[in-house]
Amino acid sequence: MHTGIQWLADWPHWYAGLTFARGIGPDELALRLGAVPSQRPGPLAGPDAWDLAGAVLDGDGVARVGAVGAWSFAVEHGVPAGAELLPEVSRDGVEAVHLDPQPDHPPKQFVYARDGEVVCCFGLGEEIWRGGHHPDFLLPDLVAARVLRPDGTAARPDTEPPPARDRRTLSVIERRFGLSLPRRLVEEARLPAFVTGA
Repeated sequence: MHTGIQWLADWPHWYAGLTFARGIGPDELALRLGAVPSQRPGPLAGPDAWDLAGAVLDGDGVARVGAVGAWSFAVEHGVPAGAELLPEVSRDGVEAVHLDPQPDHPPKQFVYARDGEVVCCFGLGEEIWRGGHHPDFLLPDLVAARVLRPDGTAARPDTEPPPARDRRTLSVIERRFGLSLPRRLVEEARLPAFVTGA
């Protein structure tokens, strides 16, 4: 069953950063996110990873990793390194997508990198302000979803509720990259875990 990633828009407990990589396995993704090879606490579920993230040194985090389809993924608890390390994650022809919920400093952030460089990035709900080496990379998709107009200005109504707004943009990202991540993997599944250093 294809669950996609749109459910994140309606999930009140989205506090973990999510990094996806196509072209490397889960263990390599963890290493590129700064995993400390000597600190593998074993398979952890979400609550255990949060407990560990609160106990590790300040600036460190915990990454739980796995794979769905063609993509490896990391659920980053504590301090997510994915946004800063995405060029490293995506080196040597790898594609990488990072979604950061930014609970303390909205909006939620999207970044796409390929072969060592950030291709495009924007905040969910702030797609008019796009960055990266090719900021308009997703513009045709965002226009087709009626998020933006062809000139890059906002197309959606100002009154659109934030969950519906975020779901619409997440649907663009989901379709464009073929991303799927079942909620149970993020919340409950015991996944291989790594401590990531700052």
